[in-house]
Formats: sequence, structure tokens, C-alpha cells
Amino acid sequence: MTLIITAAAALVVTALRFFLPKQGARLHLGALALMYAGASLMWCVDGIASLVEGESFVELADASAMADDALLGAYVIGLGLLAWLVVLVFKRITTRRTAGEAH
Repeated sequence: MTLIITAAAALVVTALRFFLPKQGARLHLGALALMYAGASLMWCVDGIASLVEGESFVELADASAMADDALLGAYVIGLGLLAWLVVLVFKRITTRRTAGEAH
């Protein structure tokens, strides 16, 4: 479930970045898309490791495990947004400093 949630977020942000190129570049949506794609890749590696150990790739039988995975996916999305906001703030600060030094 965590993989599905992070992969969906990666696809949505990537689509936004390419369908809205000016806003995507201004808002650094590429950085957010890379964060979510990296998280999705991490969950894929985790699923492959589970397959190697003889377990299932994604746990779908246990409802409480799926709920826990969904909550973890929501946390990953939230922390990705928080990290993206930090990137935006630092980019804005460095842009203002650079523009102020030019004058």
C-alpha cells in the first residue's frame, strides 16, 4: 500500500511538472517528483527483498497491516511535502540574496 501511495504521488507531481512547465519550474516540482520517485524505488526494493525471503511483494491479506501501510504512505507524502517546502524556502532566500548582490 505504501508503494501504491508514493508511486501515485510521484506520477501526479511528475504530470503536473510537465503539464504546467512554467509553474513546475518556478515551484521546483521536479525536486518533489524525485523525492516521491526515490521513495517508490525504495519500496520496490523492499518488496523485492520480501519476495527473496519468501514473503509476498505487497501485504494485502491483513487489513490492519494495510491500514498501517496506508498511514506510513501518508507520512511519506507529508514528509516529502515538508522537505519540498524547505527546498522552496532555501531557493527563495538564495535567489533574493543573489538578486540583491547584483544591484
